[in-house]
Amino acid sequence: MRYFPTNMRYMETLDAIDRRLLVQLQRDAATPLDALGEAVNLSRNACWRRIKALEAAGVIKGRVAVLDADKLGLGLMVFIMIRTNAHAPDWLTQFRQATRAMPEILGVYRMTGDLDYLIRARVADMAGYDRLYQALIHRVPLSDVSASFVMEEIKDTAELPL
Repeated sequence: MRYFPTNMRYMETLDAIDRRLLVQLQRDAATPLDALGEAVNLSRNACWRRIKALEAAGVIKGRVAVLDADKLGLGLMVFIMIRTNAHAPDWLTQFRQATRAMPEILGVYRMTGDLDYLIRARVADMAGYDRLYQALIHRVPLSDVSASFVMEEIKDTAELPL
């Protein structure tokens, strides 16, 4: 079994085979072990052991299916910019709980600079955004909220550059 020290950066402990394996898994996590092993020049069992070690080390956080938002009626991507006057720990806890509980919200980021938080969300349409906005301000006091709507997705990937 491969050892990944917890006090070192993972990229320092990954070898070329691990990186090639991760590239393949990012492209299609459902690739059969035989095909993965062939792509990285490992036996099926050696490939399986490396994947399990990468999962145990937290390098692989999970495996998901990438869905087509348009075909599921979620054709509008929105970025919500939030500035707040509240920076107390209890407000942040309330904000975290609220945003994590809303399935339309895909990502929440605390930012540097003029913006406090950036939210990435998927909704069906403008009415769906308004419902999301109303639900958010009902759950958490916010001082300045603005939104930008995606007109065209030029690139959207979860693949990390390895």
